[in-house]
Amino acid sequence: MSDSHSSERTASMTRGAKRAAFELGHMTFVEITADPATGAVPSAHQRARETIEQARLADRVGLDLFAVGEHHRTDFVGSAPAMVLAAAAEATERIRLTSSVTVLSSDDPVRVWEQFATLDQFSGGRAEIIAGRGSYTESFPLFGYDLRDYADLFREKLDLLLKIRAQNPITWSGRFRPALDAADIGPRSLQAQLPIWVGVGGTAASAITTGRLGLPMAMALLMGPLTLHQRTLDLYRTAAAEAGHDVASLRTSINLHGYIGRTSQGARDTMYPYFARGMMDNNHQRGQGFPLTRGVFDAQTSPPAGLVVGSPQEVIDKLMAYHEVYGLDRALIQIGFGGMPQKDVLQAIELLGTEVAPVVRREVASRRVGAA
Repeated sequence: MSDSHSSERTASMTRGAKRAAFELGHMTFVEITADPATGAVPSAHQRARETIEQARLADRVGLDLFAVGEHHRTDFVGSAPAMVLAAAAEATERIRLTSSVTVLSSDDPVRVWEQFATLDQFSGGRAEIIAGRGSYTESFPLFGYDLRDYADLFREKLDLLLKIRAQNPITWSGRFRPALDAADIGPRSLQAQLPIWVGVGGTAASAITTGRLGLPMAMALLMGPLTLHQRTLDLYRTAAAEAGHDVASLRTSINLHGYIGRTSQGARDTMYPYFARGMMDNNHQRGQGFPLTRGVFDAQTSPPAGLVVGSPQEVIDKLMAYHEVYGLDRALIQIGFGGMPQKDVLQAIELLGTEVAPVVRREVASRRVGAA
């Protein structure tokens, strides 16, 4: 089969595919971290190639999503998620490709649209955006923005991004970028509507605004109780209902840290040293992050806590608990944070795709049928 025919077939399959009852994916920040045992520091090239290998495996084992986060420091390779995802598009066939956050506040919505619409064309209609304000703020001074405008920047730029998606050409004006007058912005996305989610860290105002707009919401839970975002979700759904949106049709997701091993104890033993090192070295203040003891880590892997760590069955149980609490449509699990060796990351991705995802999808679908 020729490359052109293969691409057309893949695009047709992707655009016509029915979404799973519950979608699962792997996400990465492509961070560079010294190995806690050996002190060895991987090169940016090594981490970049490992990331594409992770995407290829995630696609092969049937995961629904591959996501890349955005950070603008030399201890991260993912400063341009659309570039990483474009490379992943050529190594994959079916998996959807999304930013785990696009820091829209410090970017140009026109350029964000152009990059992800281009990705959508190259990937056969598999691109998505999770737009957020950014919890790491190094991009604001880098691109000449004042952190005092943090909230206003996001509101204005999200408005422009949504208008670009909805119409072309576009006439628009705002405070933070030059006005557009009948601007022709291309390419257009291959999908009829390129999905734009809003990343919400837990603030009430963010949840309410996202609900009023009727946009899908992606929450993030680093550590804490599994139920941490109940109020966030309640505010979101209430605001959506008051704005006249069909709440039942709104999609919700959560981004989590986790690891899947053959055994519960093995998974914890594998994840802890790397996760603890990442929390210290790759946190908001490089090298001055959160000192995570083994006791605190183990407590965070318990059934009522947020981390998704353990055997396949334990991870299934935790994900089903998340679904029961929030009624989620999807979860993105950040596997390997802190420079975990590639062989361990790949093993966890394979277990997530082959042993966890099929069971979770089946259980969620069954519960929805039972509730209908």
